[in-house]
Amino acid sequence: MRRLLIVSLPALLLAAVISAPAATTGRVLKVLPHFLDLKGRHALSPSLYDRDAYQAQLRQYPKQRSGIRFDVLWKAQAAGGATLKLRVELHGIAKGAVPRQKTLESEVKSGRLSHWTSLTLGGDDYKDFGDVTAWRATLWEGDLLVGEQKSFLW
Repeated sequence: MRRLLIVSLPALLLAAVISAPAATTGRVLKVLPHFLDLKGRHALSPSLYDRDAYQAQLRQYPKQRSGIRFDVLWKAQAAGGATLKLRVELHGIAKGAVPRQKTLESEVKSGRLSHWTSLTLGGDDYKDFGDVTAWRATLWEGDLLVGEQKSFLW
């Protein structure tokens, strides 16, 4: 009787795991916030060194900026290529030290490979928002949080 229990219990547990519906597995791998110049560029050439130097220049001279773009690298596997939602939440301080919050969203399709998605805050929304002090990028399937990455100050 004991042997039957020892052999059948793992088999039943394995059958329960295999028959369970597949849950979405995913994560946010990397988030790159880039300032955009008045022409909408984040770099002047494809070189990473030039990009970093240009970003330092845009950080130093805010009048040369027209917005900020968040390039998010994410990966998710869901049953049937489910539609997910990529969300970037921003905290900032506008003129007069008034705290601000803004959310950028985009619907994305899951798959086996990782994907880059860009979310931009630009134009008058960027000018009204002020400086970004903290951000959080999340990946959602309905109301279920699948992946997250956040800045140090979040």
